Amino acid sequence: MTDKMFTVGKIINTHGIKGEVKVLRITDFEERFEIGNTLYIIRANDDPLTVTITGHRMHKGYDLLQFKEFTDINDVVGFKGLELKITEKQLTELGETEFYYHQIIGCKVYTQEDKEIGTIKEILSPGANDVWVVGRHSRKDVYIPYITDVVKEVDVQSQKVMIEPMEGLLD
Repeated sequence: MTDKMFTVGKIINTHGIKGEVKVLRITDFEERFEIGNTLYIIRANDDPLTVTITGHRMHKGYDLLQFKEFTDINDVVGFKGLELKITEKQLTELGETEFYYHQIIGCKVYTQEDKEIGTIKEILSPGANDVWVVGRHSRKDVYIPYITDVVKEVDVQSQKVMIEPMEGLLD
């Protein structure tokens, strides 16, 4: 498969004996794990394995998925640690102020005075709003809350984010 692919989850364990897998979600789109959807399990040095979701439920904050192609724990035990992906064709249109993680990760962050802060290397989703982890040269990472008081402009085309840092944010 030569399509560009995007990670939506990581299989962290099996669950039960009927082939369910416990997934750490790496997307905020609930519909990614709807019954009938196609996902791809990425295996090292091998073509992606196409799977169809036949079961989905939440358990202790994790998604439990079951696939049409695998109905026994022995079928899925080797999937631990592997990523679940979708193709670029499966991406959905977003609103004007919405972004995919892959569009934000790698963007340079600047203050409104054009001082470079660093590069967004990770996005955390702890609750009310996302937090962007910005790696800085020879300094500790800084955590930027994705709120309108802080993030003033996002230009994914030029990979540039303008912020107005809250007091003490960049210390």
